Order: sequence, then structure tokens, then C-alpha cells
Amino acid sequence: MSQNVIGFHYTLKDKDGNTIDTSVGATPLLILEGTGHIIPGLEKEITSLNIGDKKQVHVTPADGYGEVISDLIITVKKTQFPEGTELKLGDQFQVNEDPHAPLFTVIEIKDEEVVVDGNHPMAGKDLFFDIEITEKREATAEELAHGHAHGEGGHQH
Repeated sequence: MSQNVIGFHYTLKDKDGNTIDTSVGATPLLILEGTGHIIPGLEKEITSLNIGDKKQVHVTPADGYGEVISDLIITVKKTQFPEGTELKLGDQFQVNEDPHAPLFTVIEIKDEEVVVDGNHPMAGKDLFFDIEITEKREATAEELAHGHAHGEGGHQH
């Protein structure tokens, strides 16, 4: 079975209809089917669509960024941060240099403690996408070898 490159525009909204992100007015997003570059619930829906198709897609946490894992919300002492660090709500950091280490977000600052969350910011949320397919073609040998889609003119890493 061959893999396709799929190009699409999207508008992502929350449960209240507020726009979180959109590609409209910019270059469509290109993905190589089956590589896990987008959340599974969205990829599952767009693979059956054709150029010009539009669809509204509801993705549950299980098929999106997962449920909130309470063990990833932890309280640490401010003294565990480098001396002089000015913490603000929303600050993000990794605990080591491993590129696969979780990204933590500061969600609460107390007198001597900081509450950080290692969950993806969209974990536990239902996501609502408006999708329009702009491109669908068989992937090139180079794209398959590299494991991702290439935009117009070749590499766009």
C-alpha cells in the first residue's frame, strides 16, 4: 500500500467555538500519511477525503493529546529552580537536555512552591476542526526515505 501526502487547511476550535489555531491565510499543512505527525483522530478522518472536500471533525482526548495524567502535575520547591529565576504562569521548561523529556508548564506559583504540569496543554480537551483538503498525492521516494512530506520546491524542514 502506498503512502499519500495530504495537504489541508484547518481551523481548530475549542468546545465553545473559540479559535485556537488556523492555517487559513497561510500555507496548507502537509503531512505524510501514517507517520504520526498529527493527532490520530484527525489523521483517521482526513485520509479518506479528496481534494476539495471539507469536513468538520470532532476529536476526543483519547484520539487527540490524551487524557490528563494527574501524576504529571507536581508541586516543587522554588529552591529547585536556578537561583534568580523569575517564574511566571505559563513558563515552560524541560528538566534535562534529552529532546524527548517532557515539557513542563508553570500553572501555579505559591509562596515557596511552584505547581508544574507535564501534560500536553491540549490534554483532556475535545478538539473541533474545520478541514479543507488542498492536496493529495502519492508520496515520493525521497519523502518516504525522509519520513515526512516535502513542500513545493523540495525540502522544507
